[in-house]
Amino acid sequence: LQLVESGGGLVQPGGSLRLSCAASGFTLDDFNIGWFRQAPGKEREGVSCISRSDGGIYYADSVKGRFTISRDNAENTVYLQMNSLKPEDTAVYYCAASGYYYCSAYSRPKSFDFGSWGQGTQVTVSS
Repeated sequence: LQLVESGGGLVQPGGSLRLSCAASGFTLDDFNIGWFRQAPGKEREGVSCISRSDGGIYYADSVKGRFTISRDNAENTVYLQMNSLKPEDTAVYYCAASGYYYCSAYSRPKSFDFGSWGQGTQVTVSS
């Protein structure tokens, strides 16, 4: 299983970026997909998650209303649209796949529930 993130970069506060998580060797729709981020000196944290079945979705409180996760099954890609970016959103963003973790709006995804990871993409929010 291979996941590849793209779309990161440098953006000013208030700007937008769309991250992509593309899969090869498997169908993303068969898996629950999470987005995580890790800032320097901090632990990796779950940002958003979308389940494979009924589309259950989770957003961390810190990104709710600003980030949107979505799937494009034809492209075998999961996206994370990030709007109104803040300096505290600066981190390396990773997507990950889990065959069993159900994404609920009430439960923050944990790294250990996801077995396949991408290499990460850097997001820097700075003026």
